[in-house]
Amino acid sequence: MESRYFFLFLGRRLLLGILLASSLFMGGCSMLQQSASLTADEEVPPVIDPEVERRDIKVPEIDSENFEVGVYGGLISIEDFGTDAVVGVRAAFHATEDFFIEVAYGQSEAGRTSFEELSGAVELLTDEEREFTYYNLSIGYNVLPGEAFFGRKRAFNTALYVIAGVGSTEFAGDDRFTINAGFGYRVIVNDFLALHADVRDHLFDIDLLGEEKTTHNIEYNFGFTIFF
Repeated sequence: MESRYFFLFLGRRLLLGILLASSLFMGGCSMLQQSASLTADEEVPPVIDPEVERRDIKVPEIDSENFEVGVYGGLISIEDFGTDAVVGVRAAFHATEDFFIEVAYGQSEAGRTSFEELSGAVELLTDEEREFTYYNLSIGYNVLPGEAFFGRKRAFNTALYVIAGVGSTEFAGDDRFTINAGFGYRVIVNDFLALHADVRDHLFDIDLLGEEKTTHNIEYNFGFTIFF
C-alpha cells in the first residue's frame, strides 16, 4: 500500500517537472525570436565613425581663351660674333591641351669677331649688316604639364614644353633660312598672365669667312604673355 502511494507521488512530481521544463523551454524560444526580430529591425552602428573635416578649396579661374601674346628679352650667342642682348614679341595659339602654334619676332645686334678684334682695322660687316633680326613659325608640345607650389597655400599651373620650327634670319646683308629648336617652361600666374623661360637654338648657313658652315646661335630669354 505504501509503495503504491510512493509511486503515485513520484509520478505527480515527475509530471510537474516535465510541465515546468516545457514552459521554460517555450518561453526561452519566444524571447530568442523577439531578440532576433529587434536585432534585424535596428540599424547596426558602424565599427568606425570617421569625422572628416571638410575644407574649402579655391579653384583657379583660368581663362578658356586659346590665344596668348607677349614680349621677352634675354641674351643670344651669335656664333663668331659674341653674346648680345635680344628682345622680341611672340604670339601663340593653343590648338589642344598638348599642342600649340607660335610665331615670334626678335632683334639683336652682333658684336665684333675675334678676327676683327685682332686685326684692328678690318671690318667684316657694316653697322647695318650687324643687325640680327629673325622671325619664325614653330610648333610646341607640352611634355610635362603640372603644378608648382609656392608655400603651403599657393599653387600654379605649369608646363615644360619642347618647340621647333622654321623661319628666316636677316644677318650680314642676307636673309637666311633658319631652323629653330629648344625647350621652355611656362608658369600661369593668374587667370590671364603667364611667365616663360626659354632656350632656343637658331641654325642657319653662312659663308662670311670664306667657307660655308652651319652656325648655332643659342638664345636664352625670359618674358610674359597675356591670354585673351
